[in-house]
Amino acid sequence: MAEAPTSPYRTTPEVTERMPRGIPYLLGNELAERFSFYGMKAILTIYMTQHLVDSSGAADYMSDEKAKSVYHLFTAAAYFFPLLGSLLSDVFLGKYKTILILSMGYCLGHGFLALGDSGAGAGVMEPRTWLYVGLAFIAIGAGGIKPCASANLGDQFGSRNSHLLSKVFSWWYFSINVGAALSSLITPVLLRDYGPWAAFGLPGVLMVLATLTFWAGRRKFAHVPPAGWQKFKEETFSVDGMRSLKNLTPLFLIFIPLFWALFDQTGSAWVLQAQSMDLDFAGVVWEESQIQAANPILILALIPAFTYLVYPLLGRLFLVTPLRKMGLGMFMTALAFAITGWLQMRIDGGETPTIAWQLLAYVVLTAAEVMVSITSLEFAYTQAPKKMKSFIMGIYFLGVSFGNLFTSGVNALMTGEDPLLTLVGANYYWFFTGLMVVGSIAFVFYARTYKGSMYVQDDA
Repeated sequence: MAEAPTSPYRTTPEVTERMPRGIPYLLGNELAERFSFYGMKAILTIYMTQHLVDSSGAADYMSDEKAKSVYHLFTAAAYFFPLLGSLLSDVFLGKYKTILILSMGYCLGHGFLALGDSGAGAGVMEPRTWLYVGLAFIAIGAGGIKPCASANLGDQFGSRNSHLLSKVFSWWYFSINVGAALSSLITPVLLRDYGPWAAFGLPGVLMVLATLTFWAGRRKFAHVPPAGWQKFKEETFSVDGMRSLKNLTPLFLIFIPLFWALFDQTGSAWVLQAQSMDLDFAGVVWEESQIQAANPILILALIPAFTYLVYPLLGRLFLVTPLRKMGLGMFMTALAFAITGWLQMRIDGGETPTIAWQLLAYVVLTAAEVMVSITSLEFAYTQAPKKMKSFIMGIYFLGVSFGNLFTSGVNALMTGEDPLLTLVGANYYWFFTGLMVVGSIAFVFYARTYKGSMYVQDDA
């Protein structure tokens, strides 16, 4: 019988009580990749409503509702493909090969967006076609690698240093938001001063850098091999696997979608609302799409604040569990949208409120994100059996997709000559606020019945 081929890379976590050596490469890759993703996404709505032209150079702008529908449909696709990427990773290729291959297609997607506004691209396809093709490549690439990247981070830890998982996932989220903050400030300026080709081109360069950083660290981090179809099926349909799916499915496919249906509107509805506000703040007149940078900047401050201050203080009042964090975060999400609903009422009444009020909503929403998103990311990893890490992450991200698909559908029903759904002005924001309140109350009852187990990769 032929021997199984030996991997040229280490396939188990380092036996250490400290941070593994490969972590800086994974964090660097994530920072650059998130710069590319959020930099492109920050300007997407403004590009579609103010900069999109046809091949002759004539304006081909989308309506606000159409742009919001496309924006959330793209986001839904980007969070649907994690499920397919996780299967490709866990069953066939392993996380390393999956991330490397899909990252190359991801780079092409950014190139297509930049070509769509250039002279070279206009002669081949309409700019709107370049837009859709580029978004498709980015959705497949960004979505496919997403569950593998975060699960690969967790794979670097064994039983001796599993106590560092919470810390490394916080640093992971920190890296994400450094990239997001920088790109959200820079790409709107490039769009304004140089045009879409430059604003989409820089994120493409950062995606190439992300791919090279990941490849450079290949001998530093562990490469947990794929389970193969048979082992994957055995673990998925085992007692532990079925219990995890049963416990986590309501969380990831009902409650998580509600959160993201609201949260991701910071890149669509909140940007469009900012156009009707006074953007002069702190002595600077901001671009409406730059206001999104408030979220990642606030994340950088609120992660340590919650870790070292808020959670310890709450711990004096009650046991702070992951599900309790998520529940509090969901109620705060409703509060954040209520603030924007109140703002829209003022705008509908003819006022021009200062952008400082929307920044207050960002503070509340970002606090909610710390409690819901960071917690659920770690929760998805620790509650998944060892051979199902990426797959469970894929189901989590499928929930993000469902949330954006719902928001896209709501906006699609509002378009056309005879719209099936009419949510004018502030009513749009109050609709989502009420939906979140109902979902938050239902979550309380779900959390009281949840029973799960914790799994980490073993040293052995």
